[in-house]
Parts: sequence; structure tokens; C-alpha cells
Amino acid sequence: MPKHYEALQRAEEERRRKATGVESSVPSSVPFETAAPMARQHAKPSGILSRMLRGANGPIAEEPNEANKRRIALLQPDSYIAEQYRSLRGRIDALASQRPLKTLAVTSANSGEGKSTCSVNLASVTAMSVGRSVLLIDCDLRRPKIHWTLGLQPQVGLAEVLMNQASVDDAIQKLDGVNLDVLPVRSVPSNPSELLASAEMRKLTEKVAGRYDRVILDTPACLGLPDSKSISEMCDGLVMVVRAGVTPQEDVEAALDILDRRSVVGLVLNGSEASREQYGYY
Repeated sequence: MPKHYEALQRAEEERRRKATGVESSVPSSVPFETAAPMARQHAKPSGILSRMLRGANGPIAEEPNEANKRRIALLQPDSYIAEQYRSLRGRIDALASQRPLKTLAVTSANSGEGKSTCSVNLASVTAMSVGRSVLLIDCDLRRPKIHWTLGLQPQVGLAEVLMNQASVDDAIQKLDGVNLDVLPVRSVPSNPSELLASAEMRKLTEKVAGRYDRVILDTPACLGLPDSKSISEMCDGLVMVVRAGVTPQEDVEAALDILDRRSVVGLVLNGSEASREQYGYY
């Protein structure tokens, strides 16, 4: 496993070399087994990013709230960061031509590494594809963020569906302005692990996979909880988010040991620093 983490480090060093030299190119991908998509975005944007978030009539806010920072592909679909998510989408689509990838789980070793931000933005740019239907499911039944990030106020959510208290159609909400459906979390149950590992969750995953072109499931962090492993075993593929300079190598290796490595389609390097002179806000 160290060779995969070393590949991430080499890619980061190469990006820094290009950022400080005369070359200017899109960040390169990091191989994982035969191929691994990689995108880079800044999970905690600076004041420069704050000035970049603009609406039709000027700045949305002098300092955007945390939710705005997590949905940059929706607010600025032409931004550099959104283009990185499109690159990630393209690499996943390329892999999908070789194997089924209708359901895709997104996780990380630890919390705070940007997996929910990745899930929201990847789902958003995927939904921007012409004629493609996409569903984003918040599978974090402990600390859900998707509804808050997207400004939704669900009356029922995933827990109610899994407990047969509501139908999936009642729980799904459509996002305005983009062809994206969202299955959020409304209430936090007392038995999240059991619900996510249940036969009802498997049935739900299979049902929505038959209705949507792609389903993206935002899962809890992998280490210390069984939730992401349970969900990943129901999905066609898995993307793991690694935070540059934060996620310890041993945590990456431990997480990949827990997960089924055959399902891991790639690693996403999140939070890398790029030259502001070159990229402006990134």
C-alpha cells in the first residue's frame, strides 16, 4: 500500500513544480491499481475565494458561509475548481465504460477531510451532463451535512425510508437549477450502523440504481465506524478522499485495508495548495 500514497506525494510534488515554473496544466491523475481519478479543491477557501463567489448582481456575500464553500461547482460552474470535478467525472465515466459504476460511494479515512464537499460537487457536475439523471444520498446518519449544504429542509429522510416510515419518493428532493435529486437525512436514529447495513438499505440502493444514471452516496469516515464499509459493499465503486498534508499515511493504509480494494476506483487529493498567481483563487 505505501506505493499508492507515494504516488499521491509524487503527483503533488510535480504539481508544485509546474505551479512555480513556466508550465501551466491541469493537475495530473494519480494511478490506483490501473487507474485512479484525482481532483483537487480547497475545502477551506481563503478570502481570495470569497471574492470569487459572485452572483449576477455582484458578490453574494463579503465572506460566504460554510455551505457556499462546499457547493462551489453550483455557484461557480465555470471556475477552476468546478473543472477539476469535471475531470474527476470524466475519469469515472471512462472507468464506467469498463465496469458498472452506477452507484458510487465517497468516503475518507477520518472526518474533516472533505468527503461531503467532494460528494456534493461531484454529484453537481455529473448532473450537469446533458440528459443524465443523478441522485445524491446522504448516508451519514450521525452528522449529516448534505441538506444544510444545499439549503434543503427535508420533512422525511433516509432514516424514515429505511424504517419504512416514508417512501423513497417522499424523501427525495429536487434541487433547483440543476438536474440533481437529493435523498437527505431528516432525523438521526439511535441505530445508524444497523440501518445502513440492513436489507432495506440494500434494496434502496438497488432500487435507485435502476432509476438513475448515477447514484453518489456520501458516507461517514471509514476509521472507527463500520458504516462506510457496509455501504461500499452495496455499491459498484468507491472514491476515497485524502486531505493533502493532513491525512496520515498509516490512516490511508488502514482505511484501504478495511475497504474492499477491488471496489476502490480512485483517490482524490483534497486541500492541496496551488500558486495563487497562477490560478487566482485556488
